[in-house]
Amino acid sequence: MSSGNRPKTNPWAKTNAPKGKNPQQKGNNLGPPLGTSGEVKFKEAQAILHNSVQKHVNDYESSSDEDDLDSVQLLGTVLKQYNDTGGTTDQTIKTQNFIQESFLSGANTCLICISRVKRDDKIWSCVSCFGAFHLDCIQRWSKDTVMQQKQRIEDQTVSEKRLCWCCPKCRSDYMPDQYPTKYVCFCGKTENPIYQPFLVPHSCGEICRKNLLPLCGHKCLLLCHPGPCPPCPVTVNVTCYCSSQQPSTRRCCSKGWSCGNRCGKLLSCDKHSCADACHSGDCKPCAKKSIQKCMCSSQQKLRDCAFPIWQCEKVCGKPLDCGNHKCDETCHAGVCNSCVLTKPRTCPCGKSTYNLACTEDTPTCGSTCDKLLECGMHTCNYRCHKDKCGLCLETITKWCRCGQHSKEIQCSKQYFCETKCKRIRDCNKHPCNRKCCDGNCPPCEKPCGNTLQCGNHKCSSVCHSGLCYPCQKTKEISCRCGSTKITVPCGRKQKVKPPRCSKLCVTPPECHHEKRDNHKCHFGDCPPCRQICNKRRPNCVHPCSATCHAAVIVKIEAQQGSMPWEQSAPQLQKQNQPCPVCKVPVKTTCLGKHETVDWPCHLAKPASCGRPCGRLLKCTNHSCSLQCHLVENSNTEVEAGINCEICELACSKPRPEGCTHVCPKPCHPARCPPCKQMLRIKCHCGLTQPYVQCNSWLNVEKHEELQSCGNQCPKNYACGHRCKTNCHSGDCPNSDLCKKKIKVFCKCKRLKKEFQCETVRQGLAVVECDEICLQKQAEEKEKLEADEAIKRREEEIRNQRELELYQKKFSGKKKNKDRRVHEEEENGSFLKKYWLLVPTVFIVIASVVLYQVLD
Repeated sequence: MSSGNRPKTNPWAKTNAPKGKNPQQKGNNLGPPLGTSGEVKFKEAQAILHNSVQKHVNDYESSSDEDDLDSVQLLGTVLKQYNDTGGTTDQTIKTQNFIQESFLSGANTCLICISRVKRDDKIWSCVSCFGAFHLDCIQRWSKDTVMQQKQRIEDQTVSEKRLCWCCPKCRSDYMPDQYPTKYVCFCGKTENPIYQPFLVPHSCGEICRKNLLPLCGHKCLLLCHPGPCPPCPVTVNVTCYCSSQQPSTRRCCSKGWSCGNRCGKLLSCDKHSCADACHSGDCKPCAKKSIQKCMCSSQQKLRDCAFPIWQCEKVCGKPLDCGNHKCDETCHAGVCNSCVLTKPRTCPCGKSTYNLACTEDTPTCGSTCDKLLECGMHTCNYRCHKDKCGLCLETITKWCRCGQHSKEIQCSKQYFCETKCKRIRDCNKHPCNRKCCDGNCPPCEKPCGNTLQCGNHKCSSVCHSGLCYPCQKTKEISCRCGSTKITVPCGRKQKVKPPRCSKLCVTPPECHHEKRDNHKCHFGDCPPCRQICNKRRPNCVHPCSATCHAAVIVKIEAQQGSMPWEQSAPQLQKQNQPCPVCKVPVKTTCLGKHETVDWPCHLAKPASCGRPCGRLLKCTNHSCSLQCHLVENSNTEVEAGINCEICELACSKPRPEGCTHVCPKPCHPARCPPCKQMLRIKCHCGLTQPYVQCNSWLNVEKHEELQSCGNQCPKNYACGHRCKTNCHSGDCPNSDLCKKKIKVFCKCKRLKKEFQCETVRQGLAVVECDEICLQKQAEEKEKLEADEAIKRREEEIRNQRELELYQKKFSGKKKNKDRRVHEEEENGSFLKKYWLLVPTVFIVIASVVLYQVLD
């Protein structure tokens, strides 16, 4: 039962009435005297309320049956031996709080049943939080928790198979075998301790003697007490952590102390010392690094100095002392172990010993095995063997687990009888009924199922002794709107009237309005709605401006009877009246949406205006020429519907740039399909004329691929050989890779030799003239020089003759004429000398200009 359903104090325990007067009697301070009937009703209601309160007074009043204890004297008795040893009060504050709470009447509360823990109640105390609970409550709590976990495991809602229950206060886990079955004192030495006024409740009065924490070897010196044991008060002589100072006298609970000096202990690396101040525990690992070898000293690497020992992955592989096997250990120090097979070996049964070579297998001795079997009583009767011994097949007389029956059965098997245990379980209601029970009957796990006091629900706990928990459920009683509620215990709903509500009524309206006119919550019918209708009429977008006419009470006249006694009275019914006709002027558009005029809303209907439709046809290129008509399945005012005319013209869309063919489709909205006409083009080499589709040829990026016929290029490299690449555009690629052979002659053209084209281009192909060539060149040179000498002689004679004729022709003239003739002769001689140089220079300049133009 929750704390919210049970009051903590008795509201009738104290009153402000004067002494000697009854607060229930009438007085001058209670208003005017009541009438006879009113007074009787008041007294009856007062008596009923008083009786109902008295039922629960004993549960909620303070503990009058438990006298307050002398807490000061008892606390001094419990702490006496601890204080005599040298303990201080500040070290026992937490323990004192637990002890003082046990002294106060009603200070301890069981968190399971939310009721006080009395001094003579059987309790269970948690070892972690030291919280006290009723023994019956904690037993029921643990059983319910384990049962719920088992149910979840059976329903496969959880994958965890570990069963446990926890303390309701600190949630510390306990195993099922730690199920609380006994009521013991706080120190655990006395079972069912008797309450005595001069002792701490639920204690035995003996010295606690629990091991103090942290473990120091001393025991608790307090008398049996609740809560944690205080720190150890014993004084001891201890040195500092580094043992460099003289021993000092300190409390055992705080015996560790630091002198503040440098520790200086040698670290595990055996190279460096600890640089920290005097500290407790082991020194920190060395933080430095060093180059360290592995155990076999075959490898080394930089490692933390704190971990000097490490193994590499190398297998030892050294031959053992037997000479037949090798060491199969990985990276070890020292000498390899001797071969195991060379040592004395025993047969599988251990009776015979053999000294054999390591290459021979251990034989069996042939004797009986005689190894003890798993049963622990019999031995193996097979001959000495290498495999595992089997199960014990001896037939013996075995008693069942409950000890009531015996039977001859194989020793390896267990025997359970079919006798059911008739002991009563811990609930004191149901028998155990477990077959062949050994006496440790499990706790009862059947559901209680008893009907609770409310009469509506049943107890959901595991079967238990004593009364069931009160019904923890409550019921709510509300007004009609549900905003004002009162909570009553389960089972009291039918006896309590609904509360009065001062809030607005939230009953949904019977008309179409979201809410009614504001009025308070009530029972019965709501008043009629007086709001504006604002309802949408069929085929009208204007709200109705009349007063709400839904759920109107209408008088219905009955049919006329033939006789007066057959005439029936008229009846009243709620009916929904139709909205009046809408007369709001509405702009009405024609069927084709060409013009708009004002018409009354109930007469507004679209009609044809007589104009051409003008909507864009499905081809998106032409418009509809029909008279204004209703357009169906059109999303926009310019889009044609299914009843517009169909375009039957040919396609007139422009073709892509470069395409001269006509679109084969009729007038259509989307882009024209790619042109499939075939074109005849020339390849790069000009030898073939392949056919390609027009749409492919329009893609300039594919011209190079389409114009290649696939044949070998007919062009020649710069070296004069034919190009090896297939048909292509531009200069021939890889001209420097030409490796055809070329005949190279010597200077005199007598000797010749074949070279690769690449060698010739690099200028490395040279054919030197031999001695015969040199001899012929010398002869030709002598002959040429003789011919030139003859020509020069003839030229000199011819020039001399011309000079003589010239001088003779101009002899006898004036000096000025002689001078002019002399100048003309000089000019003529200059032209004669250099007439060949001028055209040569002109040809060279023209060749350079032409080469640049071609590049």
